Amino acid sequence: MGLPRPRAPRAPRTLRARLTLGLVVLLAVSCAAVGLAAVVELNGFLTRRVDEQLAQVGTRFPESLERGGLVRDDHDGDEYGDTRRQATGTFGARLLHGTVTHKGLIRSGDPATELNVDLTAADGRRLAAVPVDGRPHTVELSALDEYRVVASHGRDGDVLVVGLPLEPVRAAVRRLELVAGVVFGLALVVTGVAGALWVRWSLRPLSRVTATATRVSELPLANGEVELPTRTPDADPRSEVGQVAGAFDRMLGHVEDALTKRHAVEERLRRFAADASHELRTPVASVRGHAELALLHPGPVPAEVNRALRRIAAESSRMGEMVDDLLLLARLDAGRPLERGPVDLTHLVLDAVTDASAAGPGHRWTLDLPEEPVTVTGDAHRLHQVLANLLTNARLHTPVGTEVTVTLAAEDGTARLAVHDNGPGVPEDVRPHVFERFTRAEHRRHPDGAGGGAGLGLSIVAAVVEAQGGRVDLASAPGATTFTVRLPRPRT
Repeated sequence: MGLPRPRAPRAPRTLRARLTLGLVVLLAVSCAAVGLAAVVELNGFLTRRVDEQLAQVGTRFPESLERGGLVRDDHDGDEYGDTRRQATGTFGARLLHGTVTHKGLIRSGDPATELNVDLTAADGRRLAAVPVDGRPHTVELSALDEYRVVASHGRDGDVLVVGLPLEPVRAAVRRLELVAGVVFGLALVVTGVAGALWVRWSLRPLSRVTATATRVSELPLANGEVELPTRTPDADPRSEVGQVAGAFDRMLGHVEDALTKRHAVEERLRRFAADASHELRTPVASVRGHAELALLHPGPVPAEVNRALRRIAAESSRMGEMVDDLLLLARLDAGRPLERGPVDLTHLVLDAVTDASAAGPGHRWTLDLPEEPVTVTGDAHRLHQVLANLLTNARLHTPVGTEVTVTLAAEDGTARLAVHDNGPGVPEDVRPHVFERFTRAEHRRHPDGAGGGAGLGLSIVAAVVEAQGGRVDLASAPGATTFTVRLPRPRT
């Protein structure tokens, strides 16, 4: 099993961090360029100074080399040459046919302090490889480190090599690198801190826009009257951040106007639904009453008339239920409170299932109730209507023989009521809208298209449960559909 690959470092995500990082990176690149240019220039300048000194030394020192001035030649007995005017650290060597015959190093300009230098064979080869062109070259000697040397021809067919040390140049360059590194490092730290503070101060209007947008995102904008928060404080419209703040304020103004108009339209629709429902109750009840009265006529009534009267009575009854449902939804939308009192859900479930089994004897009805009664605080009549609507929905939208299971349980602070059936399930495209008004999908769940309704039953369930402080959920798949209602329980 291979080792996991190391994760690549993540780039900063916030604009503030990116701007600060960009500022520090640009400064670091600038400092590196300045430092590199200074080091290269200083190294070149000091090296040229050494070359100038080497040019002066090269006009005097070869004479001493040819006379054996640095190292006594016991065979010819020559005296030391004049080395008093040579710079400290000056190196000289005499090569004959590629072999070093004389070599020496001046420590302080005094012949008494002149020292012989132990050169290796590799050093001899390096000295022999120096071009005899009168130009300075850099050679690294094992005993002396780097030297700047010049090779020239002697009078006896030999080669004279003179050099000056580069250690002072290297020391000055290293000191510049150290000082530049410390100064530029401190500059980067100070710039990073100051830049972060400056960027944060410059982006304060953007932070206020973000805070305002966060507050707007937390508002319930789906329905009801919405009051948007105050606009962002004034910002400089000449800056990009100020332009963003201004555009955001204008957008909030448009959104607020649209929400206000939508709320006004919703209020008019609610008033219209409530008024229309209220006004329709009396004529619908009157039509139903006259139809039932006509059916009670003792005299002979033609079969066609009798059938028509029964249809009028049935449709007027269904219309009356629809009007009552619309009136209930209008009242709930208006925020009218429901009754509050202790409700025994166990008793309500028993009654509702008994009614459903009588209305749908072809279905199999199953109860799963706890041993102890489950009590909530709410409107008993409306909660019974919730149960009746859920059971009616399961009966009308599933084929005969479907098993419907009603489960009641007391959980942590809530009462859970579930109505489960093993029918064909709710179509996937209908599920997001199943609790909306006038949503009808009975022709999809019921194989023969039977059943039906106005599409208000589940919307009443959702509205009543929400008014009671609970929630209702749907989980559906072919062969398993469950409506789950959760209601808060009173604390004991």
